Amino acid sequence: MKVFIVGSGGREHAIAWKVAQSEKVDKIYCAPGNAGISEYAECVNIQAMEFEKLVNFAKEKEIDLTIIGMDDPLVGGVVDAFEKEGLRVFGPRKNAAILEGSKAFSKDLMKKYQIPTAAYQTFEEAEEALKYLNTVNFPIVLKADGLALGKGVLICNNLEEAKNGVKSIMLDKQFGAAGNQMVIEEFLVGREVSVLSFVDGNTIKIMTSAQDHKRAKDGDKGFNTGGMGTFSPSPFYTKEIDEFCKKYIYQATVDAMKAEGRSFQGIIFFGLILTEKGPKVLEYNARFGDPEAQVVLPRMKNDIIEVMEACIDGTLDNIELEFEDNAAVCVILASDGYPEHYEKGFPIDGLENFKEKEGYYVFHAGTKLAEEKILTNGGRVLGVTAKGKDLKTARKNAYQATEWIDFKNKYMRTDIGKAIEEA
Repeated sequence: MKVFIVGSGGREHAIAWKVAQSEKVDKIYCAPGNAGISEYAECVNIQAMEFEKLVNFAKEKEIDLTIIGMDDPLVGGVVDAFEKEGLRVFGPRKNAAILEGSKAFSKDLMKKYQIPTAAYQTFEEAEEALKYLNTVNFPIVLKADGLALGKGVLICNNLEEAKNGVKSIMLDKQFGAAGNQMVIEEFLVGREVSVLSFVDGNTIKIMTSAQDHKRAKDGDKGFNTGGMGTFSPSPFYTKEIDEFCKKYIYQATVDAMKAEGRSFQGIIFFGLILTEKGPKVLEYNARFGDPEAQVVLPRMKNDIIEVMEACIDGTLDNIELEFEDNAAVCVILASDGYPEHYEKGFPIDGLENFKEKEGYYVFHAGTKLAEEKILTNGGRVLGVTAKGKDLKTARKNAYQATEWIDFKNKYMRTDIGKAIEEA
């Protein structure tokens, strides 16, 4: 079969790598792709938001399955555009992708269906939000309502910080239209865990757990980013927590969406926080996490195409997800200065060191091919992933592998998964 992947980051590289292992697949295309994805797929110069061009390409090439990797096209309705033309596509429709597309919608959904989450208020006017800040306890969390590349969340420790945050989100439009509406949420204390799942509208199958590191600097300092590294599984995600979440969060979310007439088929990413009062939902995403995909997919035993087709066909209850009894750690190699100001266009050396090394992977995020050289082309450049018999071994292997690669202004956090050793 022919598969078409939409996206250009480390997540899409991990998906392409996994799809290439399926015996069902003969040919892979990716739009727009990147230098690493081109090893598995023929990259096509169509941008993720060019829906008409994407649909026409899929029809022209007689694509059997299109996989949407990114949030923007999902929230924009790309799945609806494909389905309208009778094309087979993996991902939630627009009315279901709102689960990620609007923080206000997802918070209201959780409140209505009693899914555990932080207390909150939603605001459409900056003046009302600023007035409300005089009544809250600090720290407090400010969230831009819409998509903001994983960066639209501000944790404010005092009133001055919070007022500046409201102004930057709602008045200065730091995150563009995503800040037209804003959620102000209580600050929860606990360990964060990412749990990905496949959903067919009725049935939900949970993947192995992971833990992301959002902040740019060691010790969880600096700005929020799209993710600086991750590990899987999380030792803090116990069997008891899993059973609680399956009953009160996972299936409850699928059932709530169905009850709202927004049947969800695709990936639901649950961003959880493990508080003293039990697990609560921090956020939902409507696609694979990035960089969570880079540690979860290498541990997944199933043929991903079979699972995705079951989600589309409503037969997910026939699938048992299986994961290797090991661990994986991903360390992001970024351009120094990310997520603010950084330079790009520098040659990357050492990628060949990953060839034929079992259990070691390098997933391209911000790279491009120019005159047969692979250059840096973004803030997050590469995701270096390694497996090991346990988390400590995987962490050691991943950091060892980061030394195999070099480029100008290379930057990484040195404490990805450090919490493992302190657990």
